[in-house]
Amino acid sequence: MSKKKLHKVLVYALLILGLLTVVLPLYITFITSFKSTSETITNYLSLPTKWYFGNFKYILFKKGFWRALLNTAVITAVVAAGDVILMPMLGYSVARRMNEDRKWRGFYFYLLIGIFIPFQVKMIPLVQMMSALKMMNPVGLAILCIGSTTCEATFLYTGYLAGIPRDLEEAASIDGASTFYTYRRIIFPLMQPIIATSVIKDCLWTWNDFTLPLIILNRSPQYWTIVLYQYNFQSEAGVDYGLVFACLCISMIPILVIYLFLQRQIMSGLTSGAVKG
Repeated sequence: MSKKKLHKVLVYALLILGLLTVVLPLYITFITSFKSTSETITNYLSLPTKWYFGNFKYILFKKGFWRALLNTAVITAVVAAGDVILMPMLGYSVARRMNEDRKWRGFYFYLLIGIFIPFQVKMIPLVQMMSALKMMNPVGLAILCIGSTTCEATFLYTGYLAGIPRDLEEAASIDGASTFYTYRRIIFPLMQPIIATSVIKDCLWTWNDFTLPLIILNRSPQYWTIVLYQYNFQSEAGVDYGLVFACLCISMIPILVIYLFLQRQIMSGLTSGAVKG
């Protein structure tokens, strides 16, 4: 076998392995959610002998499920609003001033450092701070989620804005436009692809995050997010994997719909932000 063919075989083998790594867990989750308790234990890879919808019925009428789903949706919506309103303004301010002012450049690198600090390093100080502020509630969690996304969002926005020529802003300034008017009417519409990318990235993270809700909300069941609800429900359900996976399937639907809706803008924003800066 020639080196070229061997290389192609290895590439395809790695691609197939990567595909199986992604698809197989989803397949098992989906088919198991339609199985009875006995069937999930005896035959977990094959299709159900009889499609059982009782798991979904149980979850949909389970106490606390819809409240957890609503809590997660509200917190995710707040993070998305921060991505649309606050982060683009911060990214625009940093991108346009960091090359002219050393303080802004230092602020930019200060934010970049935050990307590389492990969460475990700041976990205990965050809990102590939020406890002292009496914000161990969804409001405190939403603030922490927005703060946690600031560093990466600023990095994405500054990279994208580096590709937008300043001539547009200079022309608007000559016509008498203020800085905020220029941003709102000219720059912000041009940032739609990267905003969509940042929104879905942070919404996915917020929706699926486990650590922050665990340390902030675990003592208050009425404030649980969907992931925290699943964690506690799994302890309750035990080996009834049909119920557990049915809960997972239902909780995936909202964020999956958002991702599919914004998929084109996400790819556009990622590629644009990657080649500029």
